[in-house]
Amino acid sequence: MKAIVFDAFGGTEVLHEAEIAIPQPGPGQVRVRVQAVGVNPVDGKIRSGVMEAIFPTTLPAVPGGELAGVVDAVGEGVDDLKVGDEVLGWSDTGSYAQYALAPAAVLAPKPVGLEWTNAAALPVASDGAERVLDLLDVTSGEALLIHGASGALGTIAVQLAVARGARVIGTAGPANQEYLTSLGATALVYGDDLVHRVRELAPEGVDAVFDAAGKGALEDSIILRGTTDRIVTTADFRARELGIIFAEGPQRRSAARLAELAQEVADGKLVTTLSATYPLAEAAKAQQASDAGHSRGKIVLTVN
Repeated sequence: MKAIVFDAFGGTEVLHEAEIAIPQPGPGQVRVRVQAVGVNPVDGKIRSGVMEAIFPTTLPAVPGGELAGVVDAVGEGVDDLKVGDEVLGWSDTGSYAQYALAPAAVLAPKPVGLEWTNAAALPVASDGAERVLDLLDVTSGEALLIHGASGALGTIAVQLAVARGARVIGTAGPANQEYLTSLGATALVYGDDLVHRVRELAPEGVDAVFDAAGKGALEDSIILRGTTDRIVTTADFRARELGIIFAEGPQRRSAARLAELAQEVADGKLVTTLSATYPLAEAAKAQQASDAGHSRGKIVLTVN
C-alpha cells in the first residue's frame, strides 16, 4: 500500500511516499481503508523530534493519528463493526496511508451526509477541546479567553464552550474576526496591548484561559487571571516554566461522544471548517501549512 513515511527526524523534507505492507488487524482491532486524514500540529512536532520525550517514535514511521474511512477487515473479538461500515476516529498505526489499524472501541459510525473530509477533521479537535474545557471546569456564565480561536482546535472549543453557556472571547488574526463572531465568540485581534483590550471587553475579568496558539500569550494570560490557576495550553512548551498546565495527558477517545458530535456536524449544529485539503502524496505541503499556523479550521489529506 502507499503511505507517507519519515526515516529520520527533521523538517517536512523527510516525508516521502513509500510502498509498505498492508497491516493486519489484531484482537480488538479493525483495518480501515482510509478516505481522509486529519493533519494536526502534533504531527509536525513528532516528525521534527521535539516530542520524543512525550511520544517516543520508532523509525521509520507513518505520521497521523485520526482518520475517516471504511472498515476493510475485522480482528478477533470485534462484534460491533463489520466490513463495509463507514467510521471515523483514532488509529493505532499512522493514518497517512491507504490502510490503517484502529481499535474498534474508539471508532464512531459516520453519519449519512457527513463528508469524509469533515469527518476526519473532528476526532482530535473535539477530544482535545472537551478535555481542556473540563480541565478548566468551564461552566455557564463564565468568561473564557481562547487564544488561537480560529484554528481547528479553537473552532470546536469556541462552539463547545458557548454550548456550555460560557461567554467566549477569542483571539485570531484580522481575517478571522467575522468567522469567530459567526461561531458565537467575541472576536479580538491578537497582538500588542492584548491585556488592556481584553479588560475593555471583560472589565470583570476572565475566569479561565485556553491557549491553543502557543505564540507567547501565556504571560498576558497570567496578568489577566492574576494567577496561573485555570490557564491551560496545548501549544506552548514554556508552560512548566511558568507554572501552567500543558494538556499532554492521554486522549479520552470516546466513541460515544464522537458519534454525538459527528451527528451534530451532519445536522449543521456544529461547524467543522476546512482550511485546505491535499492529496496524500502532498503530505509535506500539508504539514508545511500546519507548521506555519494561522490556518482557519482544519487541514485534511484525502486518500484513494
